[in-house]
Amino acid sequence: MKDINLLYKKLDYTFRSPDILAEAFRHSSYVNEVRMPGMRDNERLEFLGDAVLDLAISHILMDVFKEAKEGDLSKYRAVAVNENSLCQIARELGIGEFLLLGRGEELTNGRNKPSILANTMEAILGALYLDTGYQETKMIIRRLFFPVIKQIEANEIKYDYKSMLQEFSQETYKLLPEYHLLDENGLAHDKTFTVALVLNGKTIAEGKGKSKKEAEQKAAREAFNCLSSKKKDI
Repeated sequence: MKDINLLYKKLDYTFRSPDILAEAFRHSSYVNEVRMPGMRDNERLEFLGDAVLDLAISHILMDVFKEAKEGDLSKYRAVAVNENSLCQIARELGIGEFLLLGRGEELTNGRNKPSILANTMEAILGALYLDTGYQETKMIIRRLFFPVIKQIEANEIKYDYKSMLQEFSQETYKLLPEYHLLDENGLAHDKTFTVALVLNGKTIAEGKGKSKKEAEQKAAREAFNCLSSKKKDI
């Protein structure tokens, strides 16, 4: 395992309670194998870190984009806190080297799995919050997420609305969107596809495009913008 001081240096923060950081590195597969009384995995810290990250990024985005509307802020936040962003930051910090994994996850390259790295990153943010409080944690989050926020500010992000909607709907409604092909017409070289986006059995949006992928992205964009700004019941 790497020297933990390398991580402290990258975070520009030294934990007062190293035990809370150690908990953030424990994957459930490790705890289930070790079975040490009182040892906890990082899922509770991940839950806390997810909430802290949402609040901090929301606050930071409001500071950066002072004239942005709620719908735009929701879109920016979805980009900033998605699995890809979290995974990239975790890799830059070298988080994989500190993970405690069970044998199965070790054998399947768990140290490089985006989902494990992203979840561990959230657990570390939860540990930071418990160790130092909100203000210092927000400052660290601002530094860590500065590159992606600058990309958003420069309009250099290509939004993957399907991924953004999936994460949003799973978190908000505990549901996954479905895409149904409604229509396909035109000549073979110039077809137009119409897709319906369905959530909990209800059609939320429709999209048209020259490919099914384009139609799905357009439907996802309409649904995401509608649901994230109005917090509609499904």
